[in-house]
Amino acid sequence: MTTLIYKIAPGALWRKAEAQGTFAGAPVDAADGYIHFSTAAQVRETAAKHFAGQEDLVLVAVEAARLGAALKWEPSRGGALFPHLYAPLDLAAVAWARPLPLGPDGNHHFPELAA
Repeated sequence: MTTLIYKIAPGALWRKAEAQGTFAGAPVDAADGYIHFSTAAQVRETAAKHFAGQEDLVLVAVEAARLGAALKWEPSRGGALFPHLYAPLDLAAVAWARPLPLGPDGNHHFPELAA
């Protein structure tokens, strides 16, 4: 079974990554030294906490197994284990990328997610 992890990225940064074939992360990732990801169970809270009200976002689903040893599961929010990638993201590991629109209620509307 394929385990997907998720990255919320600003649209402009993601479009640049698609052109380059690799994603080095957003400014918060660079500051922390790794690319932040969330599981399907965590990503909605991540959106609400860190991306509230932001438009032009992309939700990226990544096959965790394709990231190798650079992917570490580390305690973060509330002690839960979050996936952190200590390398640039090779876009070959991306299962899909879709717009993450804001609804009229001000919340992001997610597609159906696989764990």
